[in-house]
Amino acid sequence: MAKQRSVFYCQNCGTQSSNWIGKCPNCSQWNTFVEEIIQRDDSSDQWDKLSSRSKSVKPTLISDVHLGKDIRIDTNSQELNRVLGGGMVPGSLILIGGEPGIGKSTLMLQLALNIKKQKVLFVTGEESEQQIKMRAERIGANNPDCYILTETSTQNILKQIEQLNPDILIIDSIQTLHTAAIESSAGSISQIKECAAEMQRYSKLTNTPVFLVGHITKDGHLAGPKILEHMVDTVLQFEGDRNYGYRILRAVKNRFGSTSELGIYEMRNSGLREVTNPSEILISQREDDLSGITISATIEGMRPMLIETQALVSSAAYGTPQRSSTGFDIRRLNMLLAVLEKRSGFRLGVKDVFLNITGGIKVFDPGIDLAVVCAVLSSSEDLAIDQKSCFSAEVGLSGEIRPVNRIDQRIMEAEKLGFENFYLSKFNLKGLESSRYSIKLIAVTKIEEVFSRLFA
Repeated sequence: MAKQRSVFYCQNCGTQSSNWIGKCPNCSQWNTFVEEIIQRDDSSDQWDKLSSRSKSVKPTLISDVHLGKDIRIDTNSQELNRVLGGGMVPGSLILIGGEPGIGKSTLMLQLALNIKKQKVLFVTGEESEQQIKMRAERIGANNPDCYILTETSTQNILKQIEQLNPDILIIDSIQTLHTAAIESSAGSISQIKECAAEMQRYSKLTNTPVFLVGHITKDGHLAGPKILEHMVDTVLQFEGDRNYGYRILRAVKNRFGSTSELGIYEMRNSGLREVTNPSEILISQREDDLSGITISATIEGMRPMLIETQALVSSAAYGTPQRSSTGFDIRRLNMLLAVLEKRSGFRLGVKDVFLNITGGIKVFDPGIDLAVVCAVLSSSEDLAIDQKSCFSAEVGLSGEIRPVNRIDQRIMEAEKLGFENFYLSKFNLKGLESSRYSIKLIAVTKIEEVFSRLFA
């Protein structure tokens, strides 16, 4: 008879305690500790069988480790490969999270149906086989080596894995799994942690890449203990605005690649379509020149993109000015407004300022600062900016225009889309061959200089 013990877990952050606590010492939330009965199963027959498939573990010199020719597995998706750093790494554990209905299951099913020469096992605890088949027909792809398993018990899943021996395993979702080693309901802190540990052990023992689909909380964080994000090799965030058809796949953590890469998809009736040129969809088409609209050249990972920034400045109706931002850090917006107020003499302290990044994406590149400042000034003075002008520079606290990295890629992207003027920092011209570009480069050093050039 296995020994039983109870442990209290915080349902918000996963903090463990031997007794009940009113206030969590980690996240400072009240009444979040719930008792869960823990029972460990000492049987290891299944793990012994899986271990026999892997090589014996012995100390190895790092110089004797051979990577082989194909160290990464091609997912047959350009966007997913970019976010993962070039493809799936064998033996990696990948966690993908997002809001309900954002398209996580569709993305994973498309991966299972489109990948070539790989045996894929798609384990689902949320849908039936008929529902998966209906979605597959809607997507229109077919993979003769794609297997569907509707199961939530990890012991039964491991038995089927032993018989099938898949090359790729997809779990949808980790919150629906449960193991007999833990006497608590599926989705609890202890169950999520133990099931993820079993999938991690299987992945490392058999050198098989495993995808885990995870739910998120109302705060936007991955549901379950924080240790879940530490256990996996890669954490992908699938996000997007429901009012737009575009979805963004962003790497929050990646042990095998960069965390600054992102992939862009468009949700359609036939599934998710990859967007190879996001600049064209992020810039709205308009005939008339409108105030408060600028175009910025940004860099996300290795990809240059042109993004439209919209600003609205109006008199504060209730005395206290409002500051609202969508897709841009509100604290950085307040800093830029303070720079305009203090260094450049623009009276914005008594005005409402609203800022929006079109397309429903979030931008963290400081190179968008100059476009934000120009959009605010354009709306404040009600003067339109030429549609063929593009901006890329950082604004300092003293009002100076600072250089940004990889300016050549930003210029080439703007030139490719037909822009005629490109505003950049004067210090970016060092080592830059201006004769290579047909676009006119306008070097500036102060905000006042930008204002005089735009609205002369």
